[in-house]
Amino acid sequence: MNAQDVVRADLDFICENLKEELSQISGKNILMTGGAGFLGYYMVQALLRWNQGVGRNEKVHLTVLDNFIRGVPHWIRGQTGEYCELLRHDITQPLPVNGRNFAYIIHAASIASPSYYRKFPIETLDANVNGLRILLDYSKRQKENKNPLDGFLFFSSSEVYGNPAPEFIPTPETYYGYVSFTGPRACYDESKRFGETLCVNFARRYELPITIARPFNNYGPGLKITDKRVIPDFANDILQGKDIVMFSDGSPSRTFCYVADAVVGYFKTLVKGKPGEAYNIGIETPEINMFDIASKMIDVAKSLFSYSGKIVRQQSKDSNYLVDNPNRRCPNIDKAREYLLYDPAISLEEGLKRTLLWYADNVGNKENE
Repeated sequence: MNAQDVVRADLDFICENLKEELSQISGKNILMTGGAGFLGYYMVQALLRWNQGVGRNEKVHLTVLDNFIRGVPHWIRGQTGEYCELLRHDITQPLPVNGRNFAYIIHAASIASPSYYRKFPIETLDANVNGLRILLDYSKRQKENKNPLDGFLFFSSSEVYGNPAPEFIPTPETYYGYVSFTGPRACYDESKRFGETLCVNFARRYELPITIARPFNNYGPGLKITDKRVIPDFANDILQGKDIVMFSDGSPSRTFCYVADAVVGYFKTLVKGKPGEAYNIGIETPEINMFDIASKMIDVAKSLFSYSGKIVRQQSKDSNYLVDNPNRRCPNIDKAREYLLYDPAISLEEGLKRTLLWYADNVGNKENE
């Protein structure tokens, strides 16, 4: 199995599990901001894969906006054509699509890696607040012009919960959060929280179909190996034949949701979600600590490659690396399971295997850096 096989299998899985939702989207115009990023990698390709199996009148027309701050990925250049338009655009500026009507809007333009949003705090705030406001105002105007949207999805984050107390893990959508609003991660956490407040009030006041997804630790193909989150960091060490370097005591724990499962959840939130409501999108088990996820990745790597590394601990050069870092992160997905029929199915072992195979075929690829 190579990277192409992984992507093909994942896209088949996504389309198979979204037949009802993609049928509802068929023939519509969709705007996606940040579409050249991690989640866009499969969301864009899944829509265009769907197009391959339907008639001309059922094909989705996709417009992707991105500032391409890290370059224009080759994969998305290969997707452009009659049904996929690519525009370089900073979402904090007026939209370059005046006069066009979109049935669906997906706002995924945001810096999501802690290492990068701490480096670019103002840009992070702007995308999650000012950029979102531009899109919400546009949606309001569409309704006033008798062209109402069918759906609007805002990508929030599980970071809105901060560091929950043990009695709130698994964490339900009803938990209000325990968040530092001045710490080094606050630019991301608080802008996502305020973004949700904007969405809820626009949904209520103007009766707009706005829904909110709260992702929980997604990983897999499309996530750059230089992203600085834990799984790509460990994968980078493995594929360089180095020991896995851990910058903590290994005790913080997470549940990790493979991206193909997560993308199914996001489209379900867009199409089936109730206006003004937020949905946890992730997986409930296993909750695993950093030392054990590193050990599991070593085991998977040994089964795939001739890897013989071990785990070593070091002090991060970044003094804020662990400041306000949640000790545990695990979602309660009962709400998404009941109302969206969301049911993640890809095991951690299988997801890690696919991820390492994808990274292995992309070593040295500038798009993965």
